[in-house]
Amino acid sequence: MSSVIHIDVPWLLRRHEEVLPGQPAVDDFSALVAAVARHHVDPPRFGTGSDPAWRAAALLHTLAVLRPLPAANVRFACAVAVAYMSVSGAALDPPPGALVELARDLMSGRTDVHGAAGRLRGWRI
Repeated sequence: MSSVIHIDVPWLLRRHEEVLPGQPAVDDFSALVAAVARHHVDPPRFGTGSDPAWRAAALLHTLAVLRPLPAANVRFACAVAVAYMSVSGAALDPPPGALVELARDLMSGRTDVHGAAGRLRGWRI
């Protein structure tokens, strides 16, 4: 069993700088704190353990919905999910546009964090 990777706000800030260099600063730090706290939850629901895909989905959902940046929140949320999966040893290879579609489905309520985690698991390589 692999160890659990927990990220923090500085890790998210580094992803922001990597993904959106020179873009405006974070507008709402509380959204970053919420994302960090949420990905620590275990179990995410009764009878279900958390795994890297669930944690990445929690980060994606929280960042896309709470919108910590003045712009490009979906791009940031997707990049964070991919980076989290990568550092957890579970790289992703989603079909073109699928990650953005997943973020939009989360934002609209067409899927939830558990459904998102299932999609992420399906894209692991």
